[in-house]
Amino acid sequence: MKFINCFVLIFNSCLILCLFFLGPISVWASDAPIHIEANRMSSTERTSSVVFTGNVDARQADVRIRSDEMTVYYTQSEQTKKAEKSASQQVEKLVCTGNVEITRGEWLGTAKKMTYLSRERQVILTDNAKAWQNQNMVSGDKIIYYLDEGRSEVIGDTSATTGKGKKPGEKKPSRVNMTIRQK
Repeated sequence: MKFINCFVLIFNSCLILCLFFLGPISVWASDAPIHIEANRMSSTERTSSVVFTGNVDARQADVRIRSDEMTVYYTQSEQTKKAEKSASQQVEKLVCTGNVEITRGEWLGTAKKMTYLSRERQVILTDNAKAWQNQNMVSGDKIIYYLDEGRSEVIGDTSATTGKGKKPGEKKPSRVNMTIRQK
C-alpha cells in the first residue's frame, strides 16, 4: 500500500512540474528567432521594413509561413534608441501576399493575403481565406488565428457579388463554410 501511495505522490509531482514547465512554451515561442529564406531581399531604413520576394519561406518555432512576398515591419527597441551601438529590432508585423500558406502542427491556413501581428500573436488571413484542421476545412472572408490560444475565428462579409436574378454589382452577404469529414 505504501508503494502505491508513493507512486501516486511521485506521479502527481511529476505531472505538476510538467504543467509548470511546459505550460508557457507558447509564450517562449514568441521570442524564438524568425528564420526567413527568399530569392531576393530589400531593406528600407526610412520605413523600418524589409521586403522578401520569391519563394519566401519563414519559420518561427513550430510556425511556418510560405508566400510569394513578405514584408517585415520592425521597430527599434528602447535600448537601441538610447545606445545605437547595440542595434536590436523587434518585429511589429508581417504582411504576406500571393499564395500564402501558414502551418502550425495540424492546422493549415491559406489565403492571398496574410497579416501577422507580433504583439497580439494573431494571424489574419484575407482574400480567399481557408483553414484546415486534419481533414476538416472552413472558409470565409477573414480568418483570425490566435497563436497562443490555438483557436481561430472565421468571419463572413458583405463583399461577395450575387449571381442570377439580381442586379449587376448588387452585394449579397457571404457566409462561412465548413466541411467536416467523419470517419
